[in-house]
Amino acid sequence: MKVIETGLPGLLVVEPRTFGDSRGFFLETYAEQRYQETGITPRFVQANHSRSRRGVLRGLHYQLVQPQGKLVSVARGAVYDVAVDIRVGSPTFGKQYGCVLDDETHRQLYVPPGFAHGFVVLSEVCDFLYQVTDYYHPASEQGIAWDDPDLSIEWPIADVLLSDKDRVHPRLRDQAKDKLPVFEGALVH
Repeated sequence: MKVIETGLPGLLVVEPRTFGDSRGFFLETYAEQRYQETGITPRFVQANHSRSRRGVLRGLHYQLVQPQGKLVSVARGAVYDVAVDIRVGSPTFGKQYGCVLDDETHRQLYVPPGFAHGFVVLSEVCDFLYQVTDYYHPASEQGIAWDDPDLSIEWPIADVLLSDKDRVHPRLRDQAKDKLPVFEGALVH
């Protein structure tokens, strides 16, 4: 397993070892001991699976109460995945990182608490998997505008399909400070 730093504290790309032959492939999508050795130490409490069609954009989401770290990957298809550091006081506040996650490379992205997260589907259909470090807390669900010009996210699909909720999220600069997480000064993996 290879872990790649992204330049945003705590946000990591994980390239698991894949063993393949003419029959197909095998990979471990998660092994607690191996991930802890790389610095990804939180306990994952829930695993989620969503299916979306081409052009669906989900995000940019986060929870203020019970913030979730996420280990995300794609079982079928491809997405352009984005995480934005929204921790007030962070040296990388407002910076974003994006990468393709797909069913060929099996790359994963570890998104720590304090980041807004979203993705757009590049393939005809996508099965998106994510393990989370805390349970869903609907009352504290928040979001940042997917098309916030200050974030300069280069989404590879212009004509996206959004939920009604994702259409109305504020720009980061317009989000009330008490609705944003605070940087604690320590790297939390």
